[in-house]
Amino acid sequence: PIERASADFLSTGLSPVSSPMQFIRALLQERGVLTALDLEEARNGSTVKVAGVVTHRQRPATAKGTTFVSLEDETGLVNVICTKGVWDRYRKVARSAKALLITGRLERAEGVINLSAKKFENLSLSLEDHLKARDFR
Repeated sequence: PIERASADFLSTGLSPVSSPMQFIRALLQERGVLTALDLEEARNGSTVKVAGVVTHRQRPATAKGTTFVSLEDETGLVNVICTKGVWDRYRKVARSAKALLITGRLERAEGVINLSAKKFENLSLSLEDHLKARDFR
């Protein structure tokens, strides 16, 4: 399965049948990392860890230095909000990692779930050489 997923990502940048995250989910669960789906049940305001492939990094001119990162795991998308200070502190890994483990505060308002980032860590995936984020577009 991992070779098939790798071939899918190499040729098309995505896989119709698998997510790279599924291959490391057991290790992530041991570390207390939640899935995008798990966030629906997590307590508002709690500190949580999430992990996923970076699909987007955006910093709109109107956001006053705030950067928005989108992560994707095998269950869905996670919207991450990153203040200028946190971005500056973790800039190297936040800009370059193809997959991230992010610790932050869960924010739920009007049916929308966001994570306010506090810490970024590089997440090594066996398929990461074939993953490409759509950055700052």
